[in-house]
Amino acid sequence: MDAPLNDTSPYTVAVIGLGTMGTGIAEVLARAGREVIGIDISQAAATQAVASLEASTARAVRRERLTDEERRDVLARFRTFTDLRAAADADLVIEVTPESYEIKQQVIRELDGVVRPETIIATGTNALSVTRLAAESARPERVLGLHFFNPAPAMKLVEVVSSVLTSPAAVATVTELAQALGKEPVAVGDRPGFVADGLLFGYLNQAAAMYEAKYASREDIDAAMKLGCGLPMGPLALLDLIGVDTARTVLDAMYAESHDRLHAPAPILKQLSEAGLTGRKSGRGFYTYAEPGSAEVVPDALTPLEGERRAQGRTVRSVGVAGSGTMASGIAEVFAKAGYDVVLAARTDEKAETAKARIGKSLARSVDKGRLTAEAAAQTLERITPAGSYEAFADVDLALEAVAEDLEIKQQLFAALDKVCKPGAILATTTSSLPVVACARATTRPREVIGMHFFNPAPAMKLVEVVRTVLTADDVHATVREVCATIRKHPVDCGDRAGFIVNALLFPYLNNAIKMVQEHYATLDDIDAAMKLGGGYPMGPFELLDVVGLDVSLAIEKVLHREFRDPGLAPAPLLEHLVAAGCLGRKTGRGFREYARR
Repeated sequence: MDAPLNDTSPYTVAVIGLGTMGTGIAEVLARAGREVIGIDISQAAATQAVASLEASTARAVRRERLTDEERRDVLARFRTFTDLRAAADADLVIEVTPESYEIKQQVIRELDGVVRPETIIATGTNALSVTRLAAESARPERVLGLHFFNPAPAMKLVEVVSSVLTSPAAVATVTELAQALGKEPVAVGDRPGFVADGLLFGYLNQAAAMYEAKYASREDIDAAMKLGCGLPMGPLALLDLIGVDTARTVLDAMYAESHDRLHAPAPILKQLSEAGLTGRKSGRGFYTYAEPGSAEVVPDALTPLEGERRAQGRTVRSVGVAGSGTMASGIAEVFAKAGYDVVLAARTDEKAETAKARIGKSLARSVDKGRLTAEAAAQTLERITPAGSYEAFADVDLALEAVAEDLEIKQQLFAALDKVCKPGAILATTTSSLPVVACARATTRPREVIGMHFFNPAPAMKLVEVVRTVLTADDVHATVREVCATIRKHPVDCGDRAGFIVNALLFPYLNNAIKMVQEHYATLDDIDAAMKLGGGYPMGPFELLDVVGLDVSLAIEKVLHREFRDPGLAPAPLLEHLVAAGCLGRKTGRGFREYARR
């Protein structure tokens, strides 16, 4: 339905540049009752924009979101031109031309001679300096940034970008328009990437560098971030959607200001861009597509073969889980549900029984929700044998530890398991940040040690990072992948380095969000809203930090900084100060936010 026109925000809006983004913005405006003047130097682009609006509104009618009459009104409100002078009567001009200072500056200079003195000029840039663009105008106080996200009709976030020259009245007018369009505006200052892209593109760049280093396959990197973080798309698929060349432009602009190595474009972005492999729009980027503009990924030389030959795995019938915390209980539940006999061992019989009781409660909740029958829950619980000593692992085929994230404690445990477990048993660690090889070297069987990093809560999260050391035997790796399939988890392969895939990409992003707050660039609420609405994240970075625990987050940041020695990975001082003050997140009632005590 069209929005009511009882607000005072601009009624006639010119959109300059009718590519995907410009056309999307034009649709949002026209469906909200605005008169839209679409301008593009290419008649073909203008014609395509009209066709796109006709197609999208026809879909809306079929889905009963618009009536036929409303559709006719929307189409009548959208007129296209190839001459900039058509913007003369606009209250607001939004330019969405290519990310080039030269092109955008020329448009802004020409608009000065076309539009009325009170007309607001908004640039849709996501990488260039709004201040530098505003300086081209004779009325810089009327120039600001208005950054929509793709696809504009669906994405709720709009970043309203002020320069030091922008008048508060212009900001207020554009903010009111964004609200009238049903969007959620976030006010930000002028720096490359603003909030959402400023955090997003650093993460995408790190993912590209990870792939370029052949640390993990493109499929595993993307699956890890979707399954481990709940993201709607993996980073490499998202780079293909955005455009590899666009990402490189944004990162160049970010690096020019920050000089942070995390923003220095990964060389592969340049290589792909200069080869014309810019992603979906060209039909090939990190992946290969059915045709230019298509979203359909087709197999290529890098696509893993179905049933790819691996080493013959070992037989695993029984599993030992060491630990009594939430992660150990969750992992034991996963294996028992899949039909394995599980020994759940802790330091005392009482701790082991408590851990089994926790599993019983979890299974009961599944029964209450209809996800499990009472009979299946009872059988699952029967398969779990609690034990107060690791001696009970004598006959298990796979021993998996989920004890405290402390290397000395884990090494002591591996030394004990080495003595207790039978020859041929596989020893696995669930560490999220410590070197797996250090655990392996505490045993006399380093070839049989591997990492299996589950995600919390283990029964719900599908991802397992399978971490090989330089010593891990092929058949041990093959066995663990087979086990993952049996317990209905998605394994991704990665090498033994700090953070593996998920944490190595996630925690620098979280650290950069903290730096934004520390530098008073944006508020916690605005950053969380920007990443949820603009990036599709299930939680904002500060919500997530408070859930994970600020102490846990700081420990992981320190490990990443120590391993990679990159100054950009140094933990933000604000994070260190909060941890020192005992503000650790939800578990203490206060982290970045305060929480009601239970």
